[in-house]
Amino acid sequence: MAVVVTDLYVYPVKSCGGIRQSSAVVEPRGFAYDRRWLIVDHDGGFLTQRVLPRMALIAIALTADALTLTAPGVETLRVPYDQPGERTAVTIWRNSGVGAIDQGDVISVWLSDFLKKPVRLVRFADDAVRQVDQRYAPRPTDQVGFADAYPFMILSEESVGDLNARLDVALPMNRFRPNIVVRGAGAYAEDTWRRIAIGDVIFEVVKPCARCAITSTDQETARRGKEPLRTLAMYRDSERGVLFGQNMTHQGAGVVRVGDAVRVLD
Repeated sequence: MAVVVTDLYVYPVKSCGGIRQSSAVVEPRGFAYDRRWLIVDHDGGFLTQRVLPRMALIAIALTADALTLTAPGVETLRVPYDQPGERTAVTIWRNSGVGAIDQGDVISVWLSDFLKKPVRLVRFADDAVRQVDQRYAPRPTDQVGFADAYPFMILSEESVGDLNARLDVALPMNRFRPNIVVRGAGAYAEDTWRRIAIGDVIFEVVKPCARCAITSTDQETARRGKEPLRTLAMYRDSERGVLFGQNMTHQGAGVVRVGDAVRVLD
């Protein structure tokens, strides 16, 4: 059976709602618009659903010239792609001093009011470079935006299906926040891949994805439960945590489309 891409997702504001796309442009830091914006605290430290589950309720849309944010009970917020602002430095995981552009007080107030915490929104600076962890990156030039550590995460429908067969209540794909969803290779086949090609782009499968509390956060209600981490820990646990899906780097640029064949090179 052929392996094909069945879904593509970008997450413009890290840890807020994702956008399902029929095609996605591959750029140096990953898919265009993916994790290009970040919510930070007053010290410039990154924030996610791990500590602010309400971020799940912020829906994102892309228009011709702006990002729009909507959330229950508040007016839609418009953020121009080229919103000017002061240069600042933010911290994400072990990376400090990451160059970013503050998106202004109006946007800060909107987010702070909804999230019930003083926060600001920043955009990844065009000239900033955040290097992929060199323990796993195939090349020193590999970079990433505001994603946790890698430009892409791939997951198969069959892997999610196998997990759901073990659960009392099946969970949707949005719990796992993949960039690329595939079908046709069987459950956990992605664990065995080292290099794949989709269209003209070669992807290196470099590290299993260790899962966190975001997978246990209902993306429609922001309520947090025990699944799927409780069940995953029974059969996917490791010294690096509960593993589900694979992180990837890439070579070159191009376009990935739903329906594209996935060619396993190694």
